[in-house]
Amino acid sequence: MEIRERTRAPRPGMPDSVLAQHYLAGDQQAFEVLVQRYSAPLFTFIRRFVGEYDAACDILQQVMLQLYLSLPKLRTGEPLKAWLYQVARNRCLDELRRKRAIHFSELEKEIEEEQSLVETMQDKSPLPDEVVERRDVQEILLKAIRALPPKFRAVVLLRYAAQLSYAEIGRVLTMPEATAKTYFQRAKPLLQGGLGSLRN
Repeated sequence: MEIRERTRAPRPGMPDSVLAQHYLAGDQQAFEVLVQRYSAPLFTFIRRFVGEYDAACDILQQVMLQLYLSLPKLRTGEPLKAWLYQVARNRCLDELRRKRAIHFSELEKEIEEEQSLVETMQDKSPLPDEVVERRDVQEILLKAIRALPPKFRAVVLLRYAAQLSYAEIGRVLTMPEATAKTYFQRAKPLLQGGLGSLRN
């Protein structure tokens, strides 16, 4: 009896579909495993998209709440990754629209200096000059990414921060895989130009 219960308990390595089925069968721990699996990468994506730590925390909670409410209606045979990033992206765009109520062209010029605790604690034992150099490079890169048009920004962040494939990016942004690749290729020179101007 105990052995059966142990095999039923969700493990971190289980696929999303199995965890979703466990949760729908009444196992709350399965949902906790899903939250633990996706919280950190989603937070990184959201934080880099909206540029604010507190807003990113709020949006992450909204995404997880939507997962909790939507899980019974979702197709549990498919990975949740693309769906979660799509929800996160939509919530980020809602937040940017709500907060500024201005055109995206003006949003692209916005630069945020705030650094999150998550970003500054990535390396456990760096030398002080390495910390400063890394932080400077990271700030320059994030500023250049935020200067991209939103459609390009989303593709770049999903590719680099979330490490999604072009097919997954296409599902998240509801576009063909080829379009996601094209946007990424078009974003590269803009990003290089932005990096050059920020360094000078």
